[in-house]
Amino acid sequence: MNQPKSRNPTIGPRGAGPSPASARPAIMAGEHAISAGHYLASEAGMAILNAGGNAVDAGVAAGLAMGVVQSDLVNIAGVAPIMMWIAETKEVVCIDGLGTWPGAMTPDLFQREHAGEIPVGPLRTVVPGAPAAWLRALESYGSMSFGEVAHAAIRLARDGFAIDAFMCAVIEDNIEGYRRWPSNAAIYLPQGRPPRPGERFWQRDLADTLQHMADEEAAHAGKGRLGGIRAAYDAFYRGDIARTITDYHRQHGGLLRMSDMSQYSVRVEPTVATRFSGYDIHCCGPWSQGPALAQLMGMLDGVDLRALGHNTSACIHTITEAIKLAFADRECYFGDPRFVDVPMEALLSADYLALRRQLVREDRAWPDMPPPGDPGIPAGERAGWPAMAGKLENNSASAEAPTLDTSYVCAWDKKGNVFSATPSDVSYQTPVIPGTGLCPSSRGSQSRPDPAHPSSVAAGKRPRLTPNPALALEDGKPFMVFGTPGGDVQVQAMAQLLVNVLIFGLDVQSAIEAPRFASYSFPSSFAPNPYFPGLLMVEARISREVRNALQALGHDVEAWPERTRKAGALCAIRMDPETGFLHAGADSRRAGYAMGR
Repeated sequence: MNQPKSRNPTIGPRGAGPSPASARPAIMAGEHAISAGHYLASEAGMAILNAGGNAVDAGVAAGLAMGVVQSDLVNIAGVAPIMMWIAETKEVVCIDGLGTWPGAMTPDLFQREHAGEIPVGPLRTVVPGAPAAWLRALESYGSMSFGEVAHAAIRLARDGFAIDAFMCAVIEDNIEGYRRWPSNAAIYLPQGRPPRPGERFWQRDLADTLQHMADEEAAHAGKGRLGGIRAAYDAFYRGDIARTITDYHRQHGGLLRMSDMSQYSVRVEPTVATRFSGYDIHCCGPWSQGPALAQLMGMLDGVDLRALGHNTSACIHTITEAIKLAFADRECYFGDPRFVDVPMEALLSADYLALRRQLVREDRAWPDMPPPGDPGIPAGERAGWPAMAGKLENNSASAEAPTLDTSYVCAWDKKGNVFSATPSDVSYQTPVIPGTGLCPSSRGSQSRPDPAHPSSVAAGKRPRLTPNPALALEDGKPFMVFGTPGGDVQVQAMAQLLVNVLIFGLDVQSAIEAPRFASYSFPSSFAPNPYFPGLLMVEARISREVRNALQALGHDVEAWPERTRKAGALCAIRMDPETGFLHAGADSRRAGYAMGR
């Protein structure tokens, strides 16, 4: 049955109910708002909004700033999937922001030469998608120049900023990765050690790279705003920056070439959508894990979660079992739809989701990942499951979350434009290209070396991306924009946010800060794809009584710390259509902040 709107007078169906204990208040704004994974990125975006820029201008400014102040987790030359609501045309637009494997890649390369592993280093590089995504969004839907929106990122890279404890911890945790290449160590271990919180952190080569793009734009100012943005694009993909990147790859065993850079363009692709509690949830397509969120919410729409109670063992169990079912289909079917026939319509059909929902047992957890469903494709033609059959082994009795990466930004302007982006790519799994400050996208780590897998490697193919921004509509108008870092935890944290707001009526900040849980009962999206059957991580704020009840149902329960950075770092903005105010929140688990006016 569909979720009913809340009838509890103390809990608003629009997520305006009273806050449980939270570290911060929800930000309420009458004009515009922004929420990003780092407070300096939020400040950069807010300055653009205050100067008259729109949500796209602000989102791009914040995204570029995150490539500086979170360059451990987000790279200027990484990935940046973007979803937008364009107020003038009343449409949802999605830019993939994801690069492709170089033309020299062969499907059997890693099996033939690397024992079935995708090695750390230049060989996992795909074409950088983020610069093209930021510039395409700015060109098509922004109102400012690249130089204007990149100003804060250039300043922060050139003049330095006070590094925060979270970034210091990531560098410390990955110190051997940074030591692997002298160019990485020179930036991230500037005194032969990880920087300490509060020290000034510079990235002057990166500042020069961004400034070069801005200078090329300015040199072509006579061609107008669009001509200038195109010049900035050419500077990266067809000029000196591309040459420096590809020369390094040619000299150090990488596959990226000038032809890969110059011929690349981002793709504008349709979203996939599902209904949950009367709202339309728009997700990225099957080139990402976005459809898993759509499937998950579609399955949960037939469950009376409110009757189960917020974060009770019954509620957590039900959501977790639906997660396993959605991720089983992710493993079997999702891949770049230009190369893989993904049965998206069937996977999201009401009849199919109802059949999957029936596999959730109230009294017992799946001990591992369930088999994929049958959306009308003969078993012999399913790519993922046969490739995986017999290979799923329990890696450990206890799991560490995959290496942290990614950030997120959303923005909403006074005209009703909405921006949502999840930029990513780390700086410790691939070399910094000397003289540029850039780590070209290592997102090839999310492909599979097995040619039979739907996310196998192939020339021109995109890896199956974990970053997946999202947008919720109510009656055809934006209601909430949201997203998070967290790899395989992303979909799970985003689903819990939706449940917290739309079912249990929490305000946006409380919904973000509520204790979370995450299943690891499926192969990780990151090479070498570890798998932990039945493992359920639960933040320690969820009571021991609830955790014991989950254990009794068959979950392999382990406790996270009370507010762990491994549970994601949600940011969100929602509209209250009754008052017209924007409510913005950001996760205190990391360095995110929300701002509004």
